Amino acid sequence: MENKKRYSDEELQEFRDIILKKLDTAKEDYELLRQVITHEDGNDTQDTSPTFKVLEEGAAVLSKEEAGKLAQRQQKFIQHLQAALIRIENKTYGICRETGNLIPKERLRVVPHATLSVEAKQKQK
Repeated sequence: MENKKRYSDEELQEFRDIILKKLDTAKEDYELLRQVITHEDGNDTQDTSPTFKVLEEGAAVLSKEEAGKLAQRQQKFIQHLQAALIRIENKTYGICRETGNLIPKERLRVVPHATLSVEAKQKQK
């Protein structure tokens, strides 16, 4: 990788698009979990959505406690994605907070809210 200090505006737009898609999906999933916790929905078609099929895996019903934990995780994920959008606006997105180097595009495409390179993340362990 060349020694660039930041990603170009075009590259940042690519990441913004990826993040916005993930953010939409995350918000939909969060809303479904919130409905499970509050029982806002009856037994309708949302009970058979792909999200619930993945969440239930063998369980007949997702318990309120489990749904609460998943909803908390989902909310944290949403906050991380929103913070990544702010970094894009500030043009600091994709810069490792430990090394100051650019995080590889491949990592950001998989984990678009990453603030550490793989190397920096492994050093933390």
